[in-house]
Amino acid sequence: MSDSPQPAVLISGASRGIGAAAARHFAAAGYDLLLLARSAPELEALATELRALGRRVETRCLDLADPAAIAPALAELLQRGLSPTVVINNAGAAYTGPLAEMPLERWQWLLQLNLTSVVQVCQAVLPQLRRQGGGLIINVSSHAARNAFPDWGAYCVSKAALASFSRCLAEEERSHGIRVSTLTLGAVNTPLWDSATVHSSFDRRAMLSADRVAETLLSLALQPSSQVVEDVTLMPAAGVL
Repeated sequence: MSDSPQPAVLISGASRGIGAAAARHFAAAGYDLLLLARSAPELEALATELRALGRRVETRCLDLADPAAIAPALAELLQRGLSPTVVINNAGAAYTGPLAEMPLERWQWLLQLNLTSVVQVCQAVLPQLRRQGGGLIINVSSHAARNAFPDWGAYCVSKAALASFSRCLAEEERSHGIRVSTLTLGAVNTPLWDSATVHSSFDRRAMLSADRVAETLLSLALQPSSQVVEDVTLMPAAGVL
């Protein structure tokens, strides 16, 4: 009988889109789950679904736009007895509009969700990952990190900074056995496109599906601890939409 600990994954933005799809794929692969999301009803409905598969699921309703709420919420969640071996920073937002006219509070909100909250989540989980001898952090980024798109400037900046943070974190935590991967995505058909802060006319039928993204996240997690896939770029076959 194996002495290996039960694998567990922590996923932010878990109630819908990529996060919910990832939760289902990881649960099917035998992972227990720690799930973070802003919407309590959707989060609990997903948890009930996954518990029916025999998985242990711990949830925490959390608005990552509130920086003061993150550390205590993560501390409470991690005290429930599940130790994540994989951490997926998936939550995020988008904003469309010219940089010259973007309200400062919208800029700060976007950077908090797409960058600073990721830093805060990592700071919260790193002590546990170090104690257990390692783990994997996957930060979900965008091809906007490497490109410039009119009216998507703030989003591009936030994702470029996230990619840089991931590289720096990987170097700092390598000696602790902690690996860091970035999943760089083209357009994915998720509820993000229904957000009040996003105005676009992209063909959602040509976008990546959340399920295919979730399969890629699981593939990254299943890599042996002796290696790391530092970055994977997944794009729709149609290219940049």
